[in-house]
Amino acid sequence: MASRIGELVLEARDPEALAQFWCAVLDFVVVDRAEDGSVEIGARDGFGGSQPTIYLSRNEAPKREQLRLHIDLNPTDQDQDVELERLLALGAKPADVGQTGEESWHVLSDPEGNEFCLLRARLAPVPLMPGSTTPDSAGQGAGSGLS
Repeated sequence: MASRIGELVLEARDPEALAQFWCAVLDFVVVDRAEDGSVEIGARDGFGGSQPTIYLSRNEAPKREQLRLHIDLNPTDQDQDVELERLLALGAKPADVGQTGEESWHVLSDPEGNEFCLLRARLAPVPLMPGSTTPDSAGQGAGSGLS
């Protein structure tokens, strides 16, 4: 038996604005909205599909410290430098978490200050099922074979 990540939960002061940012970054869509203003985003095949969803839970308190868990992104259709420029144009900001400058990745923060990294290695986009506009629910090939 095994478990699988179904969703990542990120607290947000403005879930709608953060949803717009992460949808643009990841090519996700809004999957659901809760009455409290929380927003769930994910791949077009939704919760339980090819990728974990991100649940942006409303929390008015400001972020206080560096996250103990963060998201690592890999470019899929362009190199790291071009993807870095795209992320910065979407509203990401460079973040300093003590890196030396010799790293092969870039540390950034989203519009609410949540750190994430842009790695150098490119991954294949999530494959589409034949005859479909939604990713394969098995998610095979998204990163297999890369070390």
